Amino acid sequence: MKAMILAAGRGERMRPLTDYTPKPLLQVGGKPLIVWHLERLAQAGFKDVVINHAHLGAQIELALGDGSQWGLHIQYSPEITALETAGGIANALHLLGGAPFLVVNGDVYTNMDFSRIKLANGQLAHLVLIDNPPQHSQGDFFFEDGKIKPDGTVKLTFSGVGVYHPDLFADIKRGDPAKLAPLLRQAIVEGRLTAEYFQGVWHDIGTPERLAALNQQLLD
Repeated sequence: MKAMILAAGRGERMRPLTDYTPKPLLQVGGKPLIVWHLERLAQAGFKDVVINHAHLGAQIELALGDGSQWGLHIQYSPEITALETAGGIANALHLLGGAPFLVVNGDVYTNMDFSRIKLANGQLAHLVLIDNPPQHSQGDFFFEDGKIKPDGTVKLTFSGVGVYHPDLFADIKRGDPAKLAPLLRQAIVEGRLTAEYFQGVWHDIGTPERLAALNQQLLD
């Protein structure tokens, strides 16, 4: 299975740090945020990784190269303007191929074992959900009795990690911006989306304060 790291966001809430450095290259625990993902993907047995980028994307390619230092083969999917999550994935489908693939948000830090996350036959997506963090207390998706549902009483937050079938993006024209959430909600209604609950380490690096806090935690 191939993997994709989403790295095209502008990182407005991280300014001024992201005025001159793309968010995935911000240092945490002594290395760029995106390198933590690359190392864990390699440990999980992945070989092929696609990275999309827009803002200061040339810096990302220069820093990571072809991925050989991690035993990976990295390909890049440049975007002139950021295409949103689903648009960015659809734009990279020619690199990802016809089989299901893992997607990881470039602005999270986690100790997930990526090798365990699978897509069942006939499903369009499988999401990893987490407890609602303070900055997103309302959650994203209803999840009860081990299943994701169109409605309910308990909501969890989408971690930014999931496995998708290319068919989920079939109606998006390459190069068009598109949001991911509507596609996921439709797949839930159709009964073609599964999910799991993850209770390990996960941080959304959305502000300079959260970056500094995680950096201190890792260095300690």
